[in-house]
Amino acid sequence: MTFKTLTIFLGLCVPFFLLSIWAIVDAAQKDFSTVGKKALWCLIASIPFVGFIPYFLFGYRKGKKPNID
Repeated sequence: MTFKTLTIFLGLCVPFFLLSIWAIVDAAQKDFSTVGKKALWCLIASIPFVGFIPYFLFGYRKGKKPNID
């Protein structure tokens, strides 16, 4: 693998990886109406490199941040 190929590969993979991690952490921190829905959104968000897309399109607004008082 040449340096140019490695740079392109990492340049494409790193953003998708970081967005996937962000989606998983966000889904884990939010309260959904049931535990099953939370587990489903965490599972969807954890699909490598593409799971963040349906999570941010459909699941992001369904969960609510818990009140920390």
